[in-house]
Amino acid sequence: MKRNLRSAAMACLLLPLSLYAQTDIDNEITVTDNDGNEETIELPEAMTHDLDSLMNLYLSKKYLTEDEDCQMKDVNPYFGKEVYVDRLSRIPGIIEMPYNEVVQKFIDRYSGRLRHSVSYMLGASNFYMPIFEQALETYQLPLELKYLPVIESALNPTAVSRVGATGLWQFMLTTGKMYGLNVNTLVDERRDPIKSSYAAARYLKDLYKVFGDWNLVIAAYNCGPENINKAIKRSNGEKDYWKIYPYLPKETRGYVPAFIAANYIMTYYCEHNICPMNTTLPEKTDTVMVGRNLHMEQVAAVCGLEMEQLRTLNPAYRHDVIPGATELACLRLPQAEIGRFLENEDSIYLYKTDSLLARRATVAVSETAYNVGKSTKRTRSSRSRGRTVTIRKGQTLSEIARQNGTTVSKLRRLNGIKGNNIRAGKKLRVR
Repeated sequence: MKRNLRSAAMACLLLPLSLYAQTDIDNEITVTDNDGNEETIELPEAMTHDLDSLMNLYLSKKYLTEDEDCQMKDVNPYFGKEVYVDRLSRIPGIIEMPYNEVVQKFIDRYSGRLRHSVSYMLGASNFYMPIFEQALETYQLPLELKYLPVIESALNPTAVSRVGATGLWQFMLTTGKMYGLNVNTLVDERRDPIKSSYAAARYLKDLYKVFGDWNLVIAAYNCGPENINKAIKRSNGEKDYWKIYPYLPKETRGYVPAFIAANYIMTYYCEHNICPMNTTLPEKTDTVMVGRNLHMEQVAAVCGLEMEQLRTLNPAYRHDVIPGATELACLRLPQAEIGRFLENEDSIYLYKTDSLLARRATVAVSETAYNVGKSTKRTRSSRSRGRTVTIRKGQTLSEIARQNGTTVSKLRRLNGIKGNNIRAGKKLRVR
């Protein structure tokens, strides 16, 4: 690392970072074609993420530290076009990675304004790249695709886009479910690095069966196969990404260039004086199967673990509840803690069960409320049956009571009458 940094420094003209790539705003870049026409391209959302938010992730805080020995970490060398063309051509892989001004702009963004984010991603790649590579290798896909999550999520496993795409691979809800990722109120497997990586590999393989071109596959991963088919149709059947480019959604126009730039910067970071953050690999983990509902706080309290650590190891559980009662569920723990969990399993399940997992299976209706309801019903019913008559000339209370099946005393009570005097033409309640 240090040898490469020194040779780069000696061989290249050095420019301060503050003078490099400062003409673009935070969420887009501007490119100029050969005719002098300017085009604005949206950045993939992950290229706008705040480094501070990434460094607040548990893995970052616990296992990543800045390289204090890094030389010239804020100095980005200048290279001519032919250098970039040559370097891109030497990246080992089968996915075409050509050079043009759009690609250059994205390389400039990564090597300039986002260089500290690249430093984070180089460090975090030690956590995630082995998982990505294994999933891609399982489905016999190009390993260059391991850098898709760099532009999808900036290697943030909890990333959620403005349209709801979630996790390292940024699965939308419907696509995630289509590829076997369970999503409900308690579980979101789009956030699980392992399960989502295998789902992404299957999805990419299916897209390649449709398009037969990796650049179109990468574009389709971003905007969906329907939009790629529309662009192909509008371009009179062209199936070259760079020929259908003008007909693609605005963000997708920058997606393949960003992918090429991500491969470039993750390969040639040394030449740009970018040092990976120092990484201490987390302790090894293992899993236990849970057959009952379990709250992570129960595990943390009895086993003496941090809640933040448990959440990081089990990112698919959205509300700290492992729904083992629904079906057997997987709980990932530090390997050294597996024995402690098994030894204390009964105590773990009993710890604060009533407060942490308070979901009543049955409830009794309050008798007071029931009786009040019945009383109210009787009162309303009685009122609904109330009846009045009009007193005719010469009628007496006795006669009216006899005609309506009641008594004089009841008539007096219902109508507030004292004595026997009543007046013809007035209304008299009889019920």
